[in-house]
Amino acid sequence: MLQTVELPVWLLVLIVLFAAITVASHFLFPSVRWFFRKRAERVVARVNKRLARPIEPFKLARRFDTIQRLKYDPQVIEAVQDHARAEGIPQQVAAEQAERYAREIVPSFSATAYFGFGIRVARWLARSVYRIRVGDFDRARFEEVSPDATVVFVMNHRSNMDYVLVTYLVSQASTLSYAVGEWARIWPMSWIIRMMGAYFIRRRSRGLLYRRVLARYVQIATENGVSQALFPEGGLSLDGRIAPPKLGLLSYIASSVDTSRRDVVFVPVALNYDRVLEDRILIEAAASGERRFRAPLPQIGWNLMRHIWTRLRGRFDTFGEGVVSFGRPLALSEFAAGREGDLAEALATELMARIAATVPVVPVPLVATAVLQGARGHAILPAVEELIAAARAAGAPVPDRTAEDVVTEARARLLRRGLVESDGTPVSGQEVVLEFYAASIAHHLPSN
Repeated sequence: MLQTVELPVWLLVLIVLFAAITVASHFLFPSVRWFFRKRAERVVARVNKRLARPIEPFKLARRFDTIQRLKYDPQVIEAVQDHARAEGIPQQVAAEQAERYAREIVPSFSATAYFGFGIRVARWLARSVYRIRVGDFDRARFEEVSPDATVVFVMNHRSNMDYVLVTYLVSQASTLSYAVGEWARIWPMSWIIRMMGAYFIRRRSRGLLYRRVLARYVQIATENGVSQALFPEGGLSLDGRIAPPKLGLLSYIASSVDTSRRDVVFVPVALNYDRVLEDRILIEAAASGERRFRAPLPQIGWNLMRHIWTRLRGRFDTFGEGVVSFGRPLALSEFAAGREGDLAEALATELMARIAATVPVVPVPLVATAVLQGARGHAILPAVEELIAAARAAGAPVPDRTAEDVVTEARARLLRRGLVESDGTPVSGQEVVLEFYAASIAHHLPSN
């Protein structure tokens, strides 16, 4: 028992290494996980006291547990069997493929990251880039929404800043789970976005198995009360107008969610800006006819350095207004009652109509419209006054300032960007940019 045993150094190193791993996995790691889990629970308890809609238990479940729940869902299992028969592959191979899809889709929400990091960054970024204003918002109507209902915000998609503004503005009421495209799968952005509760979707996937796994995740999350934010257009507007809806995610919710157990309330949200950060990239994409565009990195770097230099010199005064308006909520149970035909298509049409009616009217699109209609010099002010009156008559959210202030500010911004001359004449070749902004409010005006 007390005899000396000689071992090679490499074997001793392996023994010590395996012993260290065993100690860590059985004693250290569980203690560390317990510490962070208790800390996260305290954060959630504190946050839930101030949220109008507390964080749902489903959202706090371990990511591994949600993946397993999705993997063994009866509808996913049926889809796996169908896929295996159709492709002529073993069922186990199809099941592994479904599990890969589940791992790709399911987020790993962290309340600490969301409220300790995400909301602070969203608030700072939103306020530093825009003057944030809330257009239409009927608080009484929103307070009537049942606390047991799942709230789904449906929004027009003007800019990638949409995520930031809406997350910031609803942070006192709820957490949001976004559906994000493949652009957000780059590490470390993907890691951060998952912790913020977003789930990834493949915009161009046509595989039935993938769509079934995605549909079940969306349906299970909705059935468990997870507040979500959807962009029915499926991508950024390339011409400034609201695009026709794509039925994907809306059809998953409308077709299978049992509203007798938990109703779903859709909240239309409309956004508009004096300056869309990606405007020229979107305009070029519209001209080329290719939606899958890539922002040129040299141009982004140059614009970022110029922006930082302007800030350091104290000459930056935001990019103007960023306005968010909330339309009339729509309960799925009421909308579906007694309705025949394609429910998802009818729902999408109604929601897009409510979003369009709620799009805010902001200064730059107003002046761009007046200039494109031929107004010059002193004639711009009365032209903008007429446009505001027409938009107000149509029920659109209009600026809460005088027309003179609107014209003064918007003209100054257009001049600085080199889009118009001092008298309001469009600079040659820049008419397409003015049309991009004017198009965002065109549907509010009688002539359109």
